[in-house]
Amino acid sequence: MKIKSGIVLIAILLSTCLAFAQSEVNFQPKALVKTLEKSGIEELSGVEELALPDDACTSKGKYFLVTKKNENAYRYIYIGRVNSCRAGGCSVEHESVETLDSEYFDYYILFDDHKTVKAVNVFNYQATHGYEITAKGWLKQFIGFNGSDSLKVDKNIDAISGATISVYAITADVENKTALLKKLQL
Repeated sequence: MKIKSGIVLIAILLSTCLAFAQSEVNFQPKALVKTLEKSGIEELSGVEELALPDDACTSKGKYFLVTKKNENAYRYIYIGRVNSCRAGGCSVEHESVETLDSEYFDYYILFDDHKTVKAVNVFNYQATHGYEITAKGWLKQFIGFNGSDSLKVDKNIDAISGATISVYAITADVENKTALLKKLQL
């Protein structure tokens, strides 16, 4: 009897670990490929990964340069993952969200020649709450952001009831990734 319950416990623990294991970020999401195709980029051969300085903190993301001219003037792409706290909140014991067993979502930002946001799209939402941030209407708030001002939830970014953690997480990340792109000498 003890052996059966032990095996069941191990199976439950193993399946739980696998369920919460985070897969790698998809750097060729279908949503991005479709968007680029609409702008005249038929294949991803017109896009190359940018080399970032060693001090650039983009552990779960990459920047890309669009080398082929396109009608929507997309010039830079950031594809990455945002970790956010679980619905129960963050523990103050942890120094950063990166160290938590957290929920996450993957998204991309399209920038123009002036490193201004042209589009934001969440393509892989793996959190239990806050799915509302994937709405195209809500994500349009980031269009035109160029880093000259800051993004503030409840000021120039709408808050969403039930999606507070995700709203703050993506807002901070868009601001951070735009600032990092602006610093790059390209």
